[in-house]
Amino acid sequence: MTSKEIRELSPTEINSKLRELREQLLQLRLRKQTGQVEKTHELRAIRKDIARLGTILNQKNRQAA
Repeated sequence: MTSKEIRELSPTEINSKLRELREQLLQLRLRKQTGQVEKTHELRAIRKDIARLGTILNQKNRQAA
């Protein structure tokens, strides 16, 4: 997800995306421990998406306050 796409989302949509990505990251970490992950680069991409979502959510919360 690009930051432009994220900025178009509402804060509730961002929160739901964050929840989904965190769950995905957990599942990938567990699969990595058992050696079932072939595409390890997905872990890094998901972590970056989580950071982007969190940053933009904080910016939106500051603007609203």
